Amino acid sequence: MIGAIEILIVLVIFGIIYGKDAIDKTYRKRPDEGVVESLAIDVKEYYKENPRRLFYILLGVLGGLSFLVTILYYLITKTDLGRMIGMD
Repeated sequence: MIGAIEILIVLVIFGIIYGKDAIDKTYRKRPDEGVVESLAIDVKEYYKENPRRLFYILLGVLGGLSFLVTILYYLITKTDLGRMIGMD
């Protein structure tokens, strides 16, 4: 438990340090621009800079989602979690 908290603290610190560029990039957007428009422009810039990076980001998101779905499936079927939430 203590190790998980330490890892979370380290990740938050790295997020603050390396997230500065993302925050600076966000403030350069137009004030009347919506979130979806901003995301579309960012994706277009990522693709123009390096098309492979966008592909790797997509693979990472799909891999993370499949990992979470697998863990959720395991928790529901192999443990008592299904009974606790009323699925059995």
